[in-house]
Amino acid sequence: VQLVESGGGLVQAGGSLRLSCATSGRTSSVYGMGWFRQAPGKEREFVAAMSVSGISTYYADSVKGRFFISRGNAKTSVHLQMDSLKPEDTAVYYCTATNGPARSLTLAGGGGIDYWGKGTQVTVSS
Repeated sequence: VQLVESGGGLVQAGGSLRLSCATSGRTSSVYGMGWFRQAPGKEREFVAAMSVSGISTYYADSVKGRFFISRGNAKTSVHLQMDSLKPEDTAVYYCTATNGPARSLTLAGGGGIDYWGKGTQVTVSS
């Protein structure tokens, strides 16, 4: 399974961006998709995840109420709507996917992730 992110860029604090992730390959094995991010000098951290059915969603406390994950037109594609962006949201954002339950995408360090995208840069200026 290959994951390709798009939609990153530079935005001012308080602004919005929408990230998208498209998949290809053996996507029938994917049950959950989500996003991780890595800021300079920091560990990768969980951002948001959802089941491909759309029933379950998960968010990191730091983004709740500001970021919204949704399913794309294709079952195994996702968007991340990011509103009220803050400078501390600056990071490389990685699309993730799992053959297991979507909740496994929330594990610290990404231990439950089977597939990673290459990442897209999001920069929020103050």
